[in-house]
Amino acid sequence: MTSPEEAGFRVDPPFVAGERALLDAWLDFHRGTLLWKCDGLSPQDLVRHSAEPSALALLGLVRHMAEVERGWFRNCLAGEDIAPLYSRDDSEDADFDELDPDRATEDFATYRAEVERCREIAVGYDLDAVGTHRRGPVSLRWIYLHMIEEYARHNGHADLLRECIDGATGD
Repeated sequence: MTSPEEAGFRVDPPFVAGERALLDAWLDFHRGTLLWKCDGLSPQDLVRHSAEPSALALLGLVRHMAEVERGWFRNCLAGEDIAPLYSRDDSEDADFDELDPDRATEDFATYRAEVERCREIAVGYDLDAVGTHRRGPVSLRWIYLHMIEEYARHNGHADLLRECIDGATGD
């Protein structure tokens, strides 16, 4: 596995910058890390539950993060009334559970499109902007911090899943 920087997936965040620049850089760093962990694998490997008994698979993480991006930036912050990408009333975990190797390319395109749309939305708001969540108001600053935490947690999962598939490791 090539380095994430060589593969063009991520750029190290700066050590010194303003708050917004740091939040954007760290979120993009984690977005790139998830893609890097999936790089070079076959569709069959992407849907493989490689760390049994866990039912997690790399493609499930990608689909889940597309869903999370959409929920926080589009639904919550921007107030868009759009349906989830994968989850349904009868299957809340469809993002993780209903994986099809034949749809891997489409799922990655969906993820990239959601990330791009969420970036476009975020630049239109300052960090103190408030969105509506079912538990109450939430600031864009909180959304950024939550997204970085969510990616960091799932990138840890992705690191283990990738190592179990082909032994590849890296931060």
